[in-house]
Amino acid sequence: MDTINVHEAKTHLSRLIQKVLQGEEVIIAKKGRPLVRMVPFDQSRQKRVPGLSKGSIKMRENFDEPLPDDIIRAFEA
Repeated sequence: MDTINVHEAKTHLSRLIQKVLQGEEVIIAKKGRPLVRMVPFDQSRQKRVPGLSKGSIKMRENFDEPLPDDIIRAFEA
């Protein structure tokens, strides 16, 4: 794992990207204090499937009716 300063990161960004893509972790620091960790972007996330949670959420029949005045006043207070 390399730790480099911000100026060096700006100067050698392409080289740092290559290191990260080869599996190395790079830490960018300012005045010796770590600020950012460079890691490869994870493209292996699973695609979201519409309807996957169908049936797991229950809503009342009247969920879209206006709220009573006392509840609205409580939010506005």
